Amino acid sequence: METIFALFSQYGLFAVFGVVLVKQLGAPLPASPVLLLAGAAAADNGVFAVEALLAATTASMLADLLWFYAGRRFGRRVLTLLCRISISPDSCVRKNELSFARRGVATLVVAKFIPGLGTLAPPLAGALRMRVKTFTIFNAIGSALWAGSGIAGGLIFHAQIRHLLDAVSGLGRMAVWPLLGLVALYVAWRAVRRWRELRFHASIPKVRPDELAGMIGRGEAPVILDVRAQGVGLAPRERIPGARQIDLSAIGTVHIADWPQDAAVITYCDCPNDASATKAAGLLARRGLGVRVLIGGMDGWLEGGYPLECQPEKQKAVEHQRL
Repeated sequence: METIFALFSQYGLFAVFGVVLVKQLGAPLPASPVLLLAGAAAADNGVFAVEALLAATTASMLADLLWFYAGRRFGRRVLTLLCRISISPDSCVRKNELSFARRGVATLVVAKFIPGLGTLAPPLAGALRMRVKTFTIFNAIGSALWAGSGIAGGLIFHAQIRHLLDAVSGLGRMAVWPLLGLVALYVAWRAVRRWRELRFHASIPKVRPDELAGMIGRGEAPVILDVRAQGVGLAPRERIPGARQIDLSAIGTVHIADWPQDAAVITYCDCPNDASATKAAGLLARRGLGVRVLIGGMDGWLEGGYPLECQPEKQKAVEHQRL
């Protein structure tokens, strides 16, 4: 066990920096065990604790800045890529949006403590055009608090961690297999969650943007539901003509009696793999409605060059400017 701490004291900073960097770049690997081990190794060396904190914070900031600028450059498209790399459910993007809507930049301070939010928050902040200075300050605070809490946990429970390492060391080489098994189980759990979401998504009927445009053009008056995230700084200014804005959290109880009978019901959003629209369609399907999801959501509609209309508040502002 002392050999483990000796090696960690010598090479631990590289391990902390590398694991945190890879984790924040999107790899489905846990960084907490390394931070706890760093804290335990620093129980008799306060300088090492500070060095480990700086290494973890720097690695986290480096990865987060890369994703932030990717979000600013490519918008929401980069979120789809990150969901696939990290095996994260696409619905995590909407959770990030709502968190930004409720907490603002404070989301960056707490994001790394909430599973599924830490990795996706930086590119979403970039996609929302957050100022670089603001992002850097609040993300640095969040990164330092997250890394510091892990290292502090190792310092507090260093005796228990040493006893655990003693037990592991007693197993010799056999200890490697349980550790690899735990990592494999963690990755498998993330992969199963991802597979279940993709399977559910595939089971929901779809409609192409050109098909929806044709329905509108023929006067079929489909019920179009816009379930994009709403909140401060997130309220969409434009929508598909005739769309109704409905919050996803209320979709299961929304009053549908006044909807035209036999009208097609179509949901859309602007998140990866139409995650929010798919969830809304599933909730409405449980109420006996035939619902379809617009493929590509708002991005697919825009790429097709189809018209938009202003939201009521925006429309009033436009009319005021014309007077």
